Amino acid sequence: MLVDSHCHLDFPGLSERLPEVLARARAAGVTRMLTISTRVRQAAVYRGLAEAHPEILFTVGTHPHQAAEEPDVPAAEIAALSRHPRCVGIGEAGLDYHYDKAPRDVQARVFRTHIAAARETGLPLVIHARDADDDMAAILTEEMARGRFRAVLHCFSSGRRLAEIGVELGLYVSFSGILTFRRSEELRAIAASLPRDRLLVETDAPYLAPEPHRGKPNEPAYVARTAAVLAGTLGMTPDDLARLTTANFFALFDKALRAQPAGADAAHADAAHAGCAHPEAPIA
Repeated sequence: MLVDSHCHLDFPGLSERLPEVLARARAAGVTRMLTISTRVRQAAVYRGLAEAHPEILFTVGTHPHQAAEEPDVPAAEIAALSRHPRCVGIGEAGLDYHYDKAPRDVQARVFRTHIAAARETGLPLVIHARDADDDMAAILTEEMARGRFRAVLHCFSSGRRLAEIGVELGLYVSFSGILTFRRSEELRAIAASLPRDRLLVETDAPYLAPEPHRGKPNEPAYVARTAAVLAGTLGMTPDDLARLTTANFFALFDKALRAQPAGADAAHADAAHAGCAHPEAPIA
């Protein structure tokens, strides 16, 4: 059992062929997919996907690229939308200084609003960070001192220090297909240095397809390839890595345990929940 902890199933390249995408995910052992919000105003789209497909969960939030489109959505509105039973997280929100599609001060303000929503709801925040390590570390440290919240640094490609600060603050770190790229030796070294109970895997589909699919549209089935590379990096078997990252997912996104379909899948969720208290137990 694998979980794709971050994908965009509403995006072109996936949405128009969703039945086959979901079928391939199931065939690859991916039984849960978290489709991530980029605009609060499109919450109905994410909600509709999750209501139509039992393997899909969703978040609500504003991506930093869209921060200027939604600069003033209050934390209370985000929190209200997150009450849907299949909404298990806040975001993605954060800082992106690579593209700078929104003014940096607006990105920071919107990011802090999402932190407030995560703090209010108790749901984990999905954090986007690109080329903004120093400001991201500063905001996370400052905001955590104001009141604890849970979060994951998604699609991690930043420097070692941000990963270390994130772990010190209690955050999880998620790795995408970038981990599989030939020149990602330093990223694999960072992954190997982190506590195993803080690791997640994702696709960020339809972007960042792992090797050997690089350059093609990404999809949730390909998270198995990223998981296999992470397993090799950690000296684990793919099955052990799948159990570990699944347990970690349900430990962080614990609301997902209350959003399971009946039957065999629920049994898998129960097994994952049993591992959450002691994430290393399944691989001892």
